[in-house]
Amino acid sequence: MSDPDLRTWLAEAEAAGELQTVEGAHWELEIGALSQVNYRRGQPKALMFDGIKDYAPGLRVLSGSVSNPRLLGSVLGLGWDNTDEDLVEALAVKPGEWIERAGDHKAVTVEDGPLLSNVDDEVDLLKFPVPRWHEGDGGRYIGTGCAVVTRDYDTGRINLGAYRMQVQDEGRSASVNIEAGKHGAQHLRRWFEAEGRAPIAASLGHHPAYLVAAGVEVPGDVSEYDYVGAMFGAPVRTVAGLATGLPLPHDAEIAIEGWVRPDDKRPEGPFGEWTGYYSGSRDPILTIDVEKVYYRDNPILLGAPPGKPPHDYSYMRTVMKSAIITDSLRKTGLPGLRGVWAHEAGGGRSLLIVAIEQRYPGHARQAAYLTAQLPSAAYMNRFTVVVDHDVNPRDLGEVMWAMCGRTDPSLDIEVMKRTWGSRVDPLTLPGEIAFNSRAIIDACRPYERLGDFPAVAESSPELVASVSRRWPEVLG
Repeated sequence: MSDPDLRTWLAEAEAAGELQTVEGAHWELEIGALSQVNYRRGQPKALMFDGIKDYAPGLRVLSGSVSNPRLLGSVLGLGWDNTDEDLVEALAVKPGEWIERAGDHKAVTVEDGPLLSNVDDEVDLLKFPVPRWHEGDGGRYIGTGCAVVTRDYDTGRINLGAYRMQVQDEGRSASVNIEAGKHGAQHLRRWFEAEGRAPIAASLGHHPAYLVAAGVEVPGDVSEYDYVGAMFGAPVRTVAGLATGLPLPHDAEIAIEGWVRPDDKRPEGPFGEWTGYYSGSRDPILTIDVEKVYYRDNPILLGAPPGKPPHDYSYMRTVMKSAIITDSLRKTGLPGLRGVWAHEAGGGRSLLIVAIEQRYPGHARQAAYLTAQLPSAAYMNRFTVVVDHDVNPRDLGEVMWAMCGRTDPSLDIEVMKRTWGSRVDPLTLPGEIAFNSRAIIDACRPYERLGDFPAVAESSPELVASVSRRWPEVLG
């Protein structure tokens, strides 16, 4: 299998009936609103916007690229016929395998690629149809489905991160909003200490596999480029930026590179974030002194705007986070693990449900505390709920039923304080350090009552199967 290419994938998506073209939408709000309508359909599709107001045909914007199981499965190299259940089963082991195999699929630098078809020293980011996605946004955001490239000053390791980027200075630059705990922010701080400035680059259109890798918590010693290579079974190809030397996907659609300095900031935001609320209030944010702009002929900007769930990448994050947390919990040695789901209602981060088969006193609390502070789960977690193995963690109705019958609020809810929060948390006040608290909710039967807890009042699976065979018309 070769490294991922967006245009090849788009042709496959069209053949599979998963790509829809929209002609004539305006970059001012209409692309964002139509994307939102799409996410809330029963089966969203990938949307390709062309003939965009004020722009020539061929300058395009793509959204919804990972918004359903068929799209996400194909992006991850798992084929086009996946369901939710298929993805959960496959991804229970795949992310761990990709991490283990990343070292065998290190990215390869090549001399040329489609990205280098056009190289501009005169910077004008608004030559591309950058949307203003939400009505309350403070500007046009070129980086939503982006992969921001940074380098560890000491080790040279490359990181890709999905950080929002707003067009600044009438198109001559872009701000990059990176949370303090992220690997990209750590890289920049170390460069500032050593050199007073830091190199930075961003791919702004690419195969959605790069969006997936940049948007989940890949371990700090693994480059997301190598992770994508392991995902596809072959090293990805990169080209070195002419100004910074940072690697960019050789077939990316649009990319920029330049430098950031600790005191070079612009007011940024607000922006409709994955929490479902607008985040930011014209805060000063690091801004890139862009030296080079690269783009293919007829380039495609990859959009992945967040907002009130479901949004562009909430399904992807839910599936990927659930799988990664499952793998992390297994590696702790936690016994009896039956399922994990990071619900879309919490943006794939803030509401985690863990199902276990209880083995010993304190097992449920152990599972809850481990989950709440795993490196792959700790950022912006707010509720971690542990349920028995007879409860489907993906079904919020079942989870709430278990909480209502098995949780004693005075005994079974505990609160962890001063944990890893976020500036995009609507409860974080401007200027405050982004701590949060999180509730641990034990929604399991009390361990000491496992033998005599009231039985669940529902028909057995065997009886349900029997009557379903006799009266199939009841099933619809």
